Amino acid sequence: MRIANVVNDSIVDGHGLRFTVFTQGCPHHCPGCHNPDTHDPAGGREASQEELLAAMEKNPLIEGLTLSGGEPFQQAEACAALAAAVRQKGWNVWTYTGYRYETLLAAGDPHWDALLRQTDVLVDGPFLQEEKSYELHFRGSRNQRLIDVPASLAQGKVILWEEQDVLAQFTVPES
Repeated sequence: MRIANVVNDSIVDGHGLRFTVFTQGCPHHCPGCHNPDTHDPAGGREASQEELLAAMEKNPLIEGLTLSGGEPFQQAEACAALAAAVRQKGWNVWTYTGYRYETLLAAGDPHWDALLRQTDVLVDGPFLQEEKSYELHFRGSRNQRLIDVPASLAQGKVILWEEQDVLAQFTVPES
């Protein structure tokens, strides 16, 4: 897999403490992109699945893997294999893409389909500068959606992911 970088302990690339892999290569070239160094598919460096898994396993607090970019679907086969290995270890997978969910499904690309099936939450759509907001959780612009992929595939329609109130489970009822 060709990557630009990794972040060992991200709290902004999905729910919980995440290991984020920034894939190298992106066809979208969104104006205002916060990772323009990832656009060139020849940039970055090669990283093996074993290397990335070993790095993840060094942090016992990691809750999941985030595939970002660049564009993970440009390397869908390798990303799907990494995601499958991560899920076998009990971690969840978030994938960021400049494509719309509907476009990914309609393409009929078996590698894209495999990556979708290994993704728990898909953040879809291009970054739009005019829709940018710092108030959004886990996305850069209002047009981007947080999609619960397993539920969406099962129901045949887009089901948005909703953040659970983790603190609510610790609330002591009043007596």
